[in-house]
Amino acid sequence: MLDDAKSTAVLAGKHLVLGVTGSIAAYKAVGVLRALRDQGATVSVLMTEGATKFMTPLTFEVLSGRRVVTNLFDGHETMPHLTLAEDADAVLVAPATAHFLAKAALGLADDVLSTMLLNVQCPVIVAPAMDGEMWTHPTVIQHVEILRARGVVVLDPEVGPLASGRVAQGRLSAETTVLEAIHTAVFRQADWRGQRVLVSAGPTQEPLDPVRFLSNRSSGKMGYAIAEAVRARGGEVVLVTGPSALIPPSRVTTVHVNTASEMADALSQHFPSCTVLIMAAAVADFRPPMAASGKLKKQGRSEIEIALEATPDILAMLSARRTSQIVVGFAAETEQVLSHAKDKLVGKGLDLIVANDVTQAGGGFGSDDNAAVILSARGEQRVFGLMPKRRLADEILNAVRDLCLMVPRGESLVE
Repeated sequence: MLDDAKSTAVLAGKHLVLGVTGSIAAYKAVGVLRALRDQGATVSVLMTEGATKFMTPLTFEVLSGRRVVTNLFDGHETMPHLTLAEDADAVLVAPATAHFLAKAALGLADDVLSTMLLNVQCPVIVAPAMDGEMWTHPTVIQHVEILRARGVVVLDPEVGPLASGRVAQGRLSAETTVLEAIHTAVFRQADWRGQRVLVSAGPTQEPLDPVRFLSNRSSGKMGYAIAEAVRARGGEVVLVTGPSALIPPSRVTTVHVNTASEMADALSQHFPSCTVLIMAAAVADFRPPMAASGKLKKQGRSEIEIALEATPDILAMLSARRTSQIVVGFAAETEQVLSHAKDKLVGKGLDLIVANDVTQAGGGFGSDDNAAVILSARGEQRVFGLMPKRRLADEILNAVRDLCLMVPRGESLVE
């Protein structure tokens, strides 16, 4: 239920985009629109061609007080897929058909709504509605998983009588559930505003010679997901990344490095001006003292010995230098995960540490999913099962916010 302490104009000053697709439940979008308007929101409505078969645009125009956009070439609105997305605080698609879920998951853009979704940077909430056994069809399940992995909030439809007369899971979520999701998305979006977050990601590469290097299996997906989550929630982000095939999130300051020393230098440069450091990079622990000037040849050799030295302990170094920064580390382990994580938490003077078993099936380096335990210097522990890394990124930010950000600036959680 919505918090009774919130004023009826809780959404005053917020601009929301309501997308309506071709479902028999389209009439319920009218109630959602009225509720959003009653709470003070400005609402722009986009309707697919299918939606107009169930409800007229005029109904939504009267209730929203704004012209409804039904196609990309509406002469009353210049490039609506861009202009509406630019200043939206959240996008709600209710109801969302199985066809819409497929287009959104695959990135298809053949109407104004699906095209706009490729431009939005704000939270997106999708409330599906469909008949029969469509919700549990493997294809629909896969599309929902893809959207959720990208950070889209997909509400589960409710079980109840459907238009066909069947009783199954497919009814549009209750209005209170939809409004609660909007509130969570809109106000979560700003909960990191004013924070300047320094995030490290990916592996480092320590050269052996001009063509070879020592590295690890890190893809950078976890760090990039954290950077994206911070940006989505209003924070400023500096992402220091080792070599990765990933495209950095938009509106994030990105610094590319290769070696542990380069990463240490880049992080040291930005650390004094940040409020939070989240060290998700998998920095190589060892490196050759000096790379060979030429390619190491195999001819005439059956084996080769390479001396290694420790790389800088970047996390411990920065933690020791901090003034009021919150410092979060990662512990990617293969055994005794919690024990090693606790030792690292205490030994490096961290506020939080995210521990995960990189040998777990379906998780770890290179995968889209991860499972983790978040430990705090105060002894709190949060356990998360296997989930998309983008969702885990939000849980990590929630933990930092709940366990750390309430500490007055200038104080530290570490005794």
